[in-house]
Amino acid sequence: MQDYDVLVAGAGIAGSTAAAMAGKMGSRVLLLDRNKETEPGKKTLWGWVCGDAVAKSHIEFVRKNLGNIFTGDDLGLPVDGVMALSPDLQYKLPFDGEGYSLERPIFGATLFNAAIKNNVEFRGGFSIEAPIVEEGFVKGVVGKNSKGEEEKIRAKVVVDALGISSLLRRKLPENPYIDREIDYEDLELTGRFIYKIEDYENDLKYYDPKYALIHLNQNMAPGGYGWVFPKKDGRVNVGLGVQHKSLELRNAKFGEKDNLKSLIDKYVKWNRTFKKYSLDDSFRNGEGYWSVSVRRQMEGMVFPGYIGAGDSMASPNPLSAGGIGPALIGGILAGKKAAECRDYSKCGLDELWSYNVDYNKQYGSKMAGMEVFRTFLQSMTNEDIDYGMKNFITYEEAVEITYGRIPELSLTSKIGKVMKGMKNVKTFKSLVWTVDTMKQLNRIYDGYPTTPGEFPQFKAKIQSIVNDAKERLPPNPV
Repeated sequence: MQDYDVLVAGAGIAGSTAAAMAGKMGSRVLLLDRNKETEPGKKTLWGWVCGDAVAKSHIEFVRKNLGNIFTGDDLGLPVDGVMALSPDLQYKLPFDGEGYSLERPIFGATLFNAAIKNNVEFRGGFSIEAPIVEEGFVKGVVGKNSKGEEEKIRAKVVVDALGISSLLRRKLPENPYIDREIDYEDLELTGRFIYKIEDYENDLKYYDPKYALIHLNQNMAPGGYGWVFPKKDGRVNVGLGVQHKSLELRNAKFGEKDNLKSLIDKYVKWNRTFKKYSLDDSFRNGEGYWSVSVRRQMEGMVFPGYIGAGDSMASPNPLSAGGIGPALIGGILAGKKAAECRDYSKCGLDELWSYNVDYNKQYGSKMAGMEVFRTFLQSMTNEDIDYGMKNFITYEEAVEITYGRIPELSLTSKIGKVMKGMKNVKTFKSLVWTVDTMKQLNRIYDGYPTTPGEFPQFKAKIQSIVNDAKERLPPNPV
């Protein structure tokens, strides 16, 4: 057995960032990944399946902590924001602010290189199978090396950045802090293509070279959305995400047998602006499929000797499914906390607990509210969404919601429009209830427990509210 200060499992965005941060702070760090060093963090044979979008503020957070590590090529194309369009394409509301449409393989390599430059040791071709647990404490990992031989590696603390299907998380001892499994209905099944656009029609409802577009349409993308994100050099990231239950309901309603692939094909053909295009398979990354969590992040993300970061903790934004930003934030904070574990006595639950508090202050405190708003959207038909985007939410209110800040809905000015469309009264009442529930969740997260002893009551309260929302607002795509 080898012994390290910090063992980081997974060299994706969260893992490479965590390793770089811990290495910068002087820890002896080992970074493990199943891929070779020329392809760090690659998810599957399809490559780095991702929407590629990230907010500018998240990049600045990395710069603040690791320095200006970015080359420019990795950040790809700057965009002015993310816009969501109604199913009838008549109304447009902001989903997020300015940011970048990344060159994902290059971006991942930049983070990986930052780790290596901070004296992190890397081993590729290593498949992690389980944590080493001794007396209720994670003391390292066990897995198979590049020769297929079982090997154990010890460390004072393990950072789990293995992604949504992490075996480290799933094989933790039963505990009240971290959910070991993710509910299937809290996943979006996603797929995307990267195309080189050789000829297109100028229609900003379908493609905008300055904005990342999201198309809300329960027929084309039941329980999710389609996206058209511009990239540099005349390319575009086109993809679609669906919720399994919503897809079943939609297929049953229309007597169809669509799956994710067939829906993506229809979505691309529906986009009438693309006259001539071809697959850009650079880095063998042109086509890919993956599952993304759209629940709030785990209420707790630490266990004795263990810290979770990124997708392994279900950290993507529940509303947008954007996972790059929270992976960067989680990676930085996990690396900092891990570096404080100079000996085993400082890696217990009490000592690691402040990582939970720090992550929630920096990003996570709004995500339970966002999950409830996502549940509300999944309960609406196209007609409901069209009417609601026209009458119920102003541009300013949409900005507040997508940043996790809950607006005071101007109900007086809206009530007349509601009464004119009586069939939409139920939707309006659901919106008011949803916003009130989001406020309640935000207030609870403002008092996130500072010690493990207070946590079980907090977690039970959050779960009760979210489960109530799912019962009250079941999927209803058609």
